[in-house]
Amino acid sequence: MRNFTYFNITKIVFGRGVEEQAGKEAAKFGRKVLLHYGGGHIVRSGLKARVEASLREAGLEIVELGGVQPNPRLSLVREGIDLVRREQVDLILAVGGGSVIDSAKAIAMGVPYEGDVWDFYAGKAEAEESLPVGVVLTIPAAGSESSPSSVITNEDGWLKRGYTGAVLRPRFALLNPELTYSLPPYQTACGVADMMAHIMERYFTNEPEVSFSDHLCEASLRAIIQEAPRAIAEPENYGARANIMWAGTFAHNDLLGNGRLGDWASHDIEHELSAIYDIAHGAGLAIVFPAWMKYVYKHNPERFVQFAVRVFAVEQDFFNPERTILEGIRRLEEFFSRIGLPTRLEHAGIPDDRLEEMAAKATANDTHKLGNFLPLGQEDVLAIYKLCR
Repeated sequence: MRNFTYFNITKIVFGRGVEEQAGKEAAKFGRKVLLHYGGGHIVRSGLKARVEASLREAGLEIVELGGVQPNPRLSLVREGIDLVRREQVDLILAVGGGSVIDSAKAIAMGVPYEGDVWDFYAGKAEAEESLPVGVVLTIPAAGSESSPSSVITNEDGWLKRGYTGAVLRPRFALLNPELTYSLPPYQTACGVADMMAHIMERYFTNEPEVSFSDHLCEASLRAIIQEAPRAIAEPENYGARANIMWAGTFAHNDLLGNGRLGDWASHDIEHELSAIYDIAHGAGLAIVFPAWMKYVYKHNPERFVQFAVRVFAVEQDFFNPERTILEGIRRLEEFFSRIGLPTRLEHAGIPDDRLEEMAAKATANDTHKLGNFLPLGQEDVLAIYKLCR
């Protein structure tokens, strides 16, 4: 197990009606709030009005910036930075899912920075400070509500890149499972794939002697696999929704990755898909992750056998470990299909005529290796894209 330091400043307030505490929590960080959100759902559902009432009751002044898209855009982040500076905002409150939160984080670290915010995502700068960010979560998926990460899409070249820094962890997150009742089944399923991928990226490691976090990862995956079909079939099942929401947070708050080096190649490979084709990130991961597994499992077959047996209850074939491994991957694909997700590019209507372009972009023309489990060059990534067909 590796040395590690774990610190998470995010205060989680979980349960029915907690969005009404937005004003109380936000008031701890200043008097003027940027209310950051996506489309009209939070308006139609009445959530925006409830949050605004809570903020005003706490004596806070509200500045608004909506319009966040899935795979959030750099242009809106830059607009937000200008708005926050001009209005002298003290706190950014993200009301939405991972895209809204990631956009809020980008704005928050861009405000005090003298250069262009894309510098962080391009690897040219490290964030030393950030405005405080608060969250009212509506979509359990990305885990951005307590993670130190943000992913933004630059329309110039359609580059989707992430940045991770301790200053990006939100100061508070309000999690009410009832706010997820109205999520369409497909969006719920995409969130499930996203959180499962966050766990599996950490699970597939070369680090020895990590049995404690192995079991945490496996138990988390089994719980998600159990609860996801219930949440989709019974959208107002509070217990199923609550477990899914908490799992999404736990999957990406770094607890499961302590002492181990995760992989993250699948995320980098998927980012090229969603940057070009604007596919939902979770759906892209449902396509990419099994393909990655098929390509790399021979590097450490014992770990893949363990995954198949412990997560999907595959009966272990001691004479043919490969059979056990491939059955585990098949059951993962079958689960994704069962909850309504694509597992091939063709299922998502994505053509295969830009695979070479995506492989080149993902690896910066073969000058950058992806992943830590088995570092991948351009030809490896292209082979994985071909397995996605």
